[in-house]
Amino acid sequence: MSALLEFREVSVVYGGVTAVDKVSMSAEAGQIHGLIGPNGAGKSTLFNVASGLVQPRQGTVLLEGADITAMGSYKRARLRMARTFQQLELFGVLSVYDNVLTAAEIRRSWARDHSDSKADALQALERTGLAEMAQERSDRLPTGLARLLEVARALATRPKVLLLDEPAAGLNEQETRTLGKLLIGLADDGLAIVLVEHDMDLVMQICSVVTVLNLGKVLLTAAPDDVRKDQAVLSAYLGSAEVNV
Repeated sequence: MSALLEFREVSVVYGGVTAVDKVSMSAEAGQIHGLIGPNGAGKSTLFNVASGLVQPRQGTVLLEGADITAMGSYKRARLRMARTFQQLELFGVLSVYDNVLTAAEIRRSWARDHSDSKADALQALERTGLAEMAQERSDRLPTGLARLLEVARALATRPKVLLLDEPAAGLNEQETRTLGKLLIGLADDGLAIVLVEHDMDLVMQICSVVTVLNLGKVLLTAAPDDVRKDQAVLSAYLGSAEVNV
């Protein structure tokens, strides 16, 4: 398969600190690509580069082969890229349904394809298992369900590329299993998913390929089984070869 999203030699410098250092990686349609590393490794910075919130010092970002490096965030969204954030960014006073409907309506306003925003919102809620609580205020949801709501809102924009920044944070074991099944199903539908996550069990179970960042550099890109055995990864990220990932 060809890459939907690709980073080529991307570097980001804040002041005198290099946050991302010549990173190259890609995400293919139908694939979940895990992005892991210790805090400060550059994972969220790379997401910000992907979504247009940060301009790289050097390097190129490609979407379906087209250079989008200088493109604004809203234009990338219109090219069907969506993301979630580490910090919850919900409309707290709105219902679960209205949060997702807002995203679907915004999409319809520029897509001009006569899509049914209400149907898109309901489908996203069904897909994420949130339909039964559609009328609940979003600020009353527990953290785990609020994170699933962010995924639902992203899905309502009909993305081709989905960037998820720690979506399992705050989820219990059952919710994490549900999320994992959801992401596998979305990849099976052809989405390219990039997953930043600290839940190593989830990453190793659902990702086709994993990139490990350390101090802004790519330490390794490999299949999960190879990542879990790599001594450099165990030393840099997990601190001990005894840790079972």
